[in-house]
Amino acid sequence: MPEIAIIGPGAIGGTVAAWLTLDAGNVVTVCARTPFDQLKIDTPKGPLVAAPKVLVTPNDANTVDWVLIATKAYDVAGAASWLPTLTRPGTRVAVLQNGVEHIERFASYATTLVPVIVDLPAERLGPGHIWQRRDGSLTVPDDVNGRDFARLFLTTGFSVCAADDFRSAAWRKLAVNCAGAVSALTLKPAGVARREPIGDIMRALVRECIAVGRASGAALDDDLVEDVVAGYRNGPPDAINSLHADRLARRPIEIDARNGAIVRSGRRHGIATPVNQMIVALLEAAAAPD
Repeated sequence: MPEIAIIGPGAIGGTVAAWLTLDAGNVVTVCARTPFDQLKIDTPKGPLVAAPKVLVTPNDANTVDWVLIATKAYDVAGAASWLPTLTRPGTRVAVLQNGVEHIERFASYATTLVPVIVDLPAERLGPGHIWQRRDGSLTVPDDVNGRDFARLFLTTGFSVCAADDFRSAAWRKLAVNCAGAVSALTLKPAGVARREPIGDIMRALVRECIAVGRASGAALDDDLVEDVVAGYRNGPPDAINSLHADRLARRPIEIDARNGAIVRSGRRHGIATPVNQMIVALLEAAAAPD
């Protein structure tokens, strides 16, 4: 019976925690800033209610088999503060975050790291209450640790793919996410992509991502540009991505882990990324405290 700790019960972490808790084969602990009594997930198939053990201080934690980090990418220090009491030799740490720098963020805090790409349209409605718009999927490297991670979810509502080319999969997801920065900037949901000038801006963002991703060793097709724009246009027009939701809630935003990662990698490879650089600057200014 695997013991699992999930750091960060936001939209992603809370949904994952609920599904894993409802599997009687798991022992689940949630590591949070503030306590809550239960997790309620409104899923397409009806509500899920789970009551995992909740801790609010690392001093109360015990070692586990798996740690799943689902905090925002900018909160590395907060997530890492839990690791000394949660981990022991053999504990594996899965990083469920945006971007392509999963390993780099936590390399100095843990030895066995499993990067995880998350595709889960979910929105946090309040403490412990999450709206899951559709079924979620997770992607991991096709290695021993990735396959063992996938086994944790065999009886949950998640599908887990073990990708033999994880680098390319991560950059493809970043191409999708980088275009979503337009919604966060305009404070308009996904339907804004149906405006042709907005579609052109998204295309420019994705083209830069493709160029940098290829230089970083990812295999990315030119068709990805139109696929990304079509995905936003054909999806629910009222969908709000996490960057947009965080701006609305006046929380810090993950622009550095998304478009910022493209700019950083572009500099390393000598590739200009002016559109991504501009949107990073604009969103950082828009989200800055008054």
